[in-house]
Amino acid sequence: MLQDHLGTLQRADAFYDRQVHPRLTETMRDFIGRQSMLFLSTADARGHCDSSFRAGPPGFVTVLDDRTLAYPEYRGNGVMASAGNMAENPHAGLLFLDFTHHHIGLHVNGTARLLDEQELRRANPLIPVDPAPGRQPEFWVHITVVEAYIHCSKHIPHLEPARRPQDPSLKRPKDADYFVAAPADRLVADR
Repeated sequence: MLQDHLGTLQRADAFYDRQVHPRLTETMRDFIGRQSMLFLSTADARGHCDSSFRAGPPGFVTVLDDRTLAYPEYRGNGVMASAGNMAENPHAGLLFLDFTHHHIGLHVNGTARLLDEQELRRANPLIPVDPAPGRQPEFWVHITVVEAYIHCSKHIPHLEPARRPQDPSLKRPKDADYFVAAPADRLVADR
């Protein structure tokens, strides 16, 4: 209805016909294999949304075939927001963005299952043994692809990978305290 209202119906139909695929093309599989990050969207059973970020060495997301991929979940803050959502509602959206070379993105929407490593390896023995050296997955997320399509380059900025600054004068709070209001800030907010 919105496409019809805004006069984009023909353009949207052309996009669906040309760009939206029910499986990963060879070019998409190669693209995923080069990526070192993704943005993940999930929702719980009530539809409350969450977005998150995942990263690892290039290829940390393993393309199993043209309809499935998997990535490791590592220890984090223990909240398990994304995994908890996927346990309630298996629909997940993944967005891969290339900020450094081709400035293009790939949306992958699908159905998620949470698998322990042994279960995944029984079905897929070629899963990398150490996708992020020194880190052990708590479990794996297995995605069955429903659709995959391009995210155009129009608004993707160019970013250059850089080492983290090691300057001790660049002090900042620990991650757990970064967005927590300081006591003086809380007093101001309470007024």
